Amino acid sequence: MQSEAPRILVVDDDPGIREVLCDYLAQHGYDAVGAASAAEMDRAVATRAPDLIVLDLMMPGEDGLSVCRRMAGKGPPIVMLSAMGEDTDRIIGLELGADDYLAKPCNPRELLARVRAVLRRPREEAATDGPALGFAGWRLDLMRRELTRPDGQVVGLSAGEFALLRAFAERPGRVMTRDQLLERARGADADVFDRAMDVQISRLRKKLDDGSGLEMIQTLRGEGYRFDVKVERHRGAH
Repeated sequence: MQSEAPRILVVDDDPGIREVLCDYLAQHGYDAVGAASAAEMDRAVATRAPDLIVLDLMMPGEDGLSVCRRMAGKGPPIVMLSAMGEDTDRIIGLELGADDYLAKPCNPRELLARVRAVLRRPREEAATDGPALGFAGWRLDLMRRELTRPDGQVVGLSAGEFALLRAFAERPGRVMTRDQLLERARGADADVFDRAMDVQISRLRKKLDDGSGLEMIQTLRGEGYRFDVKVERHRGAH
């Protein structure tokens, strides 16, 4: 049924791009709607929260980076689009909480693959029984997709950050290559830039820094990454 289809909100001030992307996503089973500005996006979100936002970087009024900054960790996952296509803009977008990034003009088929990859992991997580993983006083609730510091403060995580931390925490002490992390955290068919993974890991390291000096995510040159901390699995309430 159409009402059960995941809702994708395409936010772009170019009506031609909005129409093409919405039509293509609708042809592939999504409930795709458009918004021409951040203000229209806010009204659409208030009416019915989307499952994912495709967000243009350069818009009149509030731009995509500002939208991404205020929604990071609190709203649906975001796939950012930019006509500039510069590494710097992509990295800034990812640092602000975007879950993926595509340069414009983008192939609708490629956008579809990114949308599917970003949406798939949260669905799998929501369907699980959702135990929690504990490490060094931290707690990662797999059902609520929530990270809690040793002092009890909740740390906001984007969908990509959560998936990556879960991949690490479920395999403590194991060396994982970038490809293995991409497959487990973003989906086997996700065409994700290597640099995007580096940015995600850098963001995670900052969020896992509680001042103790413990470096949980270690980089092993030429090999990959390792989550170097003991992890315990907890079930039930905290």
